Amino acid sequence: MFGFGYYSPTKVIFGKGTENQVGELIKTYGAKKVLIHYGGKSAVKSGLIDRVKTSLKASGVAYTELGGVVPNPRLSKVREGIELGKREDVDFILAVGGGSVIDSAKAISYGLAEPQKDVWELFEKKRKAENFLPIASILTISAAGSETSNSCVITNEETGEKRSYNDDIARPKFAIMNPELTMSLPDYQTESGCADIMMHTMERYFTQGGNMELTDEIAEGLLRTVIKCAKILHHDPANYEARAEVMWAGSLSHNGLTGCGNDGGDFASHMLEHEMGGMFDVTHGAGLSAIWPSWARYVYKNCLPRFVRYATRVMGVTPEDTDEKTALKGIEAMEDFYREIGMPVNFKELGIAPTDEQIREMAESCVRATGGHKGSAKVLYLEDMIAIYRMANQA
Repeated sequence: MFGFGYYSPTKVIFGKGTENQVGELIKTYGAKKVLIHYGGKSAVKSGLIDRVKTSLKASGVAYTELGGVVPNPRLSKVREGIELGKREDVDFILAVGGGSVIDSAKAISYGLAEPQKDVWELFEKKRKAENFLPIASILTISAAGSETSNSCVITNEETGEKRSYNDDIARPKFAIMNPELTMSLPDYQTESGCADIMMHTMERYFTQGGNMELTDEIAEGLLRTVIKCAKILHHDPANYEARAEVMWAGSLSHNGLTGCGNDGGDFASHMLEHEMGGMFDVTHGAGLSAIWPSWARYVYKNCLPRFVRYATRVMGVTPEDTDEKTALKGIEAMEDFYREIGMPVNFKELGIAPTDEQIREMAESCVRATGGHKGSAKVLYLEDMIAIYRMANQA
């Protein structure tokens, strides 16, 4: 086990009807004008945005609004939000949506807190943020965990780059989590969210050192729970209990808890998927499920004990006569699970067919984004990344 620091200051308000408390909650932070930030028409059509406005009005909090956030949130929308926030003298941002909306809100906050600087410089790793406007969220999609995390991912549509920036100052003040708000999601979006949630813990699980038994037990329990509930929701999308389990798992999976005591995690699959999202605009969770099996088969021999433990403790695999066979059986069981809930396990099933040139372009971009290499289970360099992309493309 390695020493660690654990910081998760976000207040969570969980349960039915909790979105109606938003006005009073924001008022406690002294906000004078709130930017309500959201995605498409569903938040408006469902009446959620109206309920938010009613709550803010009742608490005497002024607001302006900006919708239109799309999956793989765009830098152009972030810049639009920064300019709106300046004009309206916004001092608090409320994200109403999933990870894309919350990430966009975080980026807008960075930009408003340091208006004299270009916010994209943070994602290019040219500087660190020195200030941040307070934000909070009303979660409508269980997936990214951005409601309690320090992370933020934005796509620069002009360059095709999808980049992340992590900083603890970006952790939201509070997260309102009503599982009922996720019930109208299409099955593909629900299951993509489950894949994303699991991957946030799996990235922290498949490491070369510093593993802590208690952290492993928490991680394995979370993963088994999401697997169980993802299957339930595939057939019974209105199941409140399963919705609640998955929503809470999403936050715990990415607030740092499932990485306490290890070496910081692998996160190579995430970085490989960022390039897929930047080039092909694929759904993030589906992109992760499409790349993970190829990554796993490429690296498992370098991290065999962890893959054996995952196979037996999470996937319920009966041990084979060799560890290698057990590990491979676990990977196959994971592929079976993905397919059972309608998630892809290769590029063909994801609906993309990158050329060799595009594969090299993605790999080279990934190398630039990671500073030359990425990974813990196995450290990946350019040729390794190309090989994994090719495996996923040929599967």
